[in-house]
Amino acid sequence: IQRYPFTIDAVVVLPDHIHCIWTLPANDSDFSKRWYSIKSRFSAKIPKGERLSERRIKKGERGIWQWRFWEHVIRDAMDLERHIDYIHYNPVKYGHVINVIDWPYSSFHKYMRNGIYPPNWVANDNVKNYEME
Repeated sequence: IQRYPFTIDAVVVLPDHIHCIWTLPANDSDFSKRWYSIKSRFSAKIPKGERLSERRIKKGERGIWQWRFWEHVIRDAMDLERHIDYIHYNPVKYGHVINVIDWPYSSFHKYMRNGIYPPNWVANDNVKNYEME
């Protein structure tokens, strides 16, 4: 991570996927190296036991991550706010919790401690109906 620095501005980790918003250094858009670093560090901490395809076995890959990712460059302050809200609402959207505050693997708690969200924050309809591009 030191070789490819970035700041995680928002994150949520769910059982089957992860969403992040990063700030990268100027003139740097190498998402692949950063995703590789994140996924390999997570994978090293998770107990083994998932079923693996022949291809994954040959490549030494774990079966817990999609091998692709989708990036979106934030366009403006409104786009950033919408994506942060979407990320924090994701555990509710997928039925893991009823209230955003109840999901422990989210930067929502940091935002709440910093006074950006109230503890009882509820996403508005725009966030609830938003689909990532």
